[in-house]
Amino acid sequence: MKQALEGVRVIDLTQVLAGPYCTMVLGDMGADVIKVEKAAGGDDTRRMGPYTNGESHNFMMVNRNKRGVCLDLKTAAGHAALLELVKTADVFIENYRPNVTKKLGIDFDTLKEINPSLVYCSISGYGQTGPYSHKGGYDIMAQGLGGFMDMTGEKDGKPVKVGIAINDIAAAQTAIQSILAAYIHRLKTGEGQYIDVSLVDSGLAWTVWEAAAYFGAGEVATRNGSAHRVSAPYQGYEAADDTILIGAGNQKLWEAFCREVVERPDWINRPEYATNSSRNDHAQGLEKDIESVLAAQPSAYWLEKLEAAGIPCSPILSYDKTLQDPHIHARGMIQEYEHPLAGTVQTLGFPAKFSGTPGTLRRPAPLLGEHNAEVLEELGYSAQQIAEINQGQKTHS
Repeated sequence: MKQALEGVRVIDLTQVLAGPYCTMVLGDMGADVIKVEKAAGGDDTRRMGPYTNGESHNFMMVNRNKRGVCLDLKTAAGHAALLELVKTADVFIENYRPNVTKKLGIDFDTLKEINPSLVYCSISGYGQTGPYSHKGGYDIMAQGLGGFMDMTGEKDGKPVKVGIAINDIAAAQTAIQSILAAYIHRLKTGEGQYIDVSLVDSGLAWTVWEAAAYFGAGEVATRNGSAHRVSAPYQGYEAADDTILIGAGNQKLWEAFCREVVERPDWINRPEYATNSSRNDHAQGLEKDIESVLAAQPSAYWLEKLEAAGIPCSPILSYDKTLQDPHIHARGMIQEYEHPLAGTVQTLGFPAKFSGTPGTLRRPAPLLGEHNAEVLEELGYSAQQIAEINQGQKTHS
């Protein structure tokens, strides 16, 4: 099967989540991703459970479709082998702290001398410049600095982080689109370039509605539970047995909601509910009114009525129920592959559905150093040279 990035070689010197997620997607699209890990233990995620036969599911989740090698970049032989790999590469991705690559002799200025067309991407917590660039940064720090935590949670509650590592994934997505844009530029001009991606910048760039409120009216986004900041009704509401999500986000939907769902057409002409703006200004009163009606019936009853009226709605599922949902399975979002140690491994599928070059599961996540011989042989190394590199790394570590 044809793949969009077939023939593109990516050298991946990243670990944990943001970088590996980026390179996983490139691998899903067909790129030859070579994951270079430190000889002593490899990617830190290998030591994060749960495990099957000693293999981390966290590691396996974001490192499918990659070949894995171990190189000790502090040895002359390991460093030289990486430079040989770089000569064959189209893309190079790393997530060290700023300036570490220079100490290791693998910074952009060094590598572009041996591969001028190289697309080089760095992913870090705060970026390569600015007063915080020297700091280490995990997802939760980026959520704090970027304003996410202060605007997430119940109105009178403490700041809480988003349930997923949203800044890591935002940085991964930013890196993916930037790498592909730079690669298109390279196809047109032959020129490589350097890309600086940070967790903070990537997450902040997603706060477009919140920025509009601040720049336009000086409004600061605050914790508001599940409620929308400018639209109502658009949040979770309590039915007799559970909370359901209702999104009557425009006037047509609001009027259909009043007439066909809660059967309160009188609400349409109430001054405080007449427009989206007035409903939003009186969101707390509206919530009480809606929940006073919903309390009479269970959530399944209301979801059926909402669906029949064409009102966007949803139950709130626990994550296990999400992964069991028939729609999720029908969309191919649950996949399986065979791993040499862990056996059958379930993983998430491909969110974009391509008509001509779909994502595919070509290989499981690599064992530590699994493809050392294969990759080094491709570079012209002899069996004796490969054995010396492997032995030298064991001695050095």
